Amino acid sequence: MSLQQVFDRLLAAYGPQGWWPGDTPFEVMVGAILTQNTAWGNVEKAIANLKQHQALDAEVIADTPQAQLAAWLKPSGYFNIKATRLRNFCRWYLARGGFEALSQWPSDELRHGLLSVNGVGPETADDMLLYAFERPVFVIDAYTRRLFSRLGLLDAELGYETLRRHVEAALPADAALFNEFHALIVRHAKERCRKRPLCEDCPLVAECRVTA
Repeated sequence: MSLQQVFDRLLAAYGPQGWWPGDTPFEVMVGAILTQNTAWGNVEKAIANLKQHQALDAEVIADTPQAQLAAWLKPSGYFNIKATRLRNFCRWYLARGGFEALSQWPSDELRHGLLSVNGVGPETADDMLLYAFERPVFVIDAYTRRLFSRLGLLDAELGYETLRRHVEAALPADAALFNEFHALIVRHAKERCRKRPLCEDCPLVAECRVTA
């Protein structure tokens, strides 16, 4: 089974997902940092706190005292760490001219720059590249590893960059496709391809190596 066939089956089963939740590219980037090690519902609460205090802004976040920012981010968990990471990112972002300036950077250079920010790892950087900057970069997360491993398409123990290159080489370099595919994988993993899978009516069950 090819990756394109996996995409086609998931799209037929679930329909378009319309990701990423966020009103602006900057909100998407904030969400990418806050979603580390927590559920999206918790991120939404933290972002709502920022909006309530007119603080969903890079300059405001960069200038907000650590303790105050951490209090606003508390619903997202690990709030002291995330406050530090978010301030680090916003200072880097502002120093390089913000979204319009960064949008002009080549994808490889932009990815390298994002990864230079303390607290921004490969998955977070690729979330930003794909969903905020609309670059054709495939996000590898735990759901992707689980699904593709169960389908026998890749070894889940391989490193992040190896897996990312494998997926990107097997599909057209299309940001819209990568966006929709990742969103569908998340939907499928939450509804059916869980740690303990719910295989009834799964659109991929015939090809799966692990069934309940």
